[in-house]
Amino acid sequence: MRKQFLVSAIVLVGVFVLGLAASTSAGEIQRKLVAESAIEQIAKRGVIKVGMDVFVPWAMKDKKGELIGFEIDIAKKVAEDMGVKIEFVPTKWSGIIPALITGKFDVLIGGMTITTQRNLKINFTRPYYYTEQGLMAHKKKAAGFEVSDFNSPDVTIAARLGSTAAIAAKQRFPKAKIRLFDDEPAAVQELRNGNVHAMVAGQPLPSSTAIEYPDTIMVYEEVMMLEAIGIGVRKGDNDTLNLINNWIEINRNNGWIQGKYAYWFKSKDWKNMIE
Repeated sequence: MRKQFLVSAIVLVGVFVLGLAASTSAGEIQRKLVAESAIEQIAKRGVIKVGMDVFVPWAMKDKKGELIGFEIDIAKKVAEDMGVKIEFVPTKWSGIIPALITGKFDVLIGGMTITTQRNLKINFTRPYYYTEQGLMAHKKKAAGFEVSDFNSPDVTIAARLGSTAAIAAKQRFPKAKIRLFDDEPAAVQELRNGNVHAMVAGQPLPSSTAIEYPDTIMVYEEVMMLEAIGIGVRKGDNDTLNLINNWIEINRNNGWIQGKYAYWFKSKDWKNMIE
């Protein structure tokens, strides 16, 4: 009896100690999260590190090799309003979320669609604009095709690996073969070469590609998917999330974001910078 009592007492003490340790650990984690807020790190170094991938017209290189594009302007404006310098960290799309989580950069500003699966891994700001997934096709290979005709086992559709374009392609054309590429230029080249029937990608890439190669590429007006775009931050970093959310609110209210969107997505005034 006494032995049972001692065992019970030891168990209770153990549970209490573990509970105390868990409580202490939770407190330490919370303090660590606050101490490691991206805002604090940015302020200390005087530089904000921005993760992004290269794709037109979100982020691309001009004739001088400098990064330009809608997301580049967004990131530069965030840095300017924070009073810090900016460092871009080009990262392959398929590994861009893990790179944010492991601290390779402070924030992810790369035209990323907000999805539930992505939100399980990182936090997103409120949307700062919306984009469409479009469909472009090889004129000869897909001659006479309606959109529904692409949903066939005999059809191959290209999309970028890890993108919502890939999700849209699989949802809209479940019977088709989906080929995934690390970057959009490679997928576009395969389409131009006639090695795939079509490609799903975020606008304005389908429309601009059809204009650039009118003898080879055609574009469909139907929207494959409408998407909300947000800036990615690490889980638990509420200070950074709050600051950028407020930045978005300010710059949507004053029309700055809409003006930049119109320039990069609705005009071709920037084309001579890359050609």
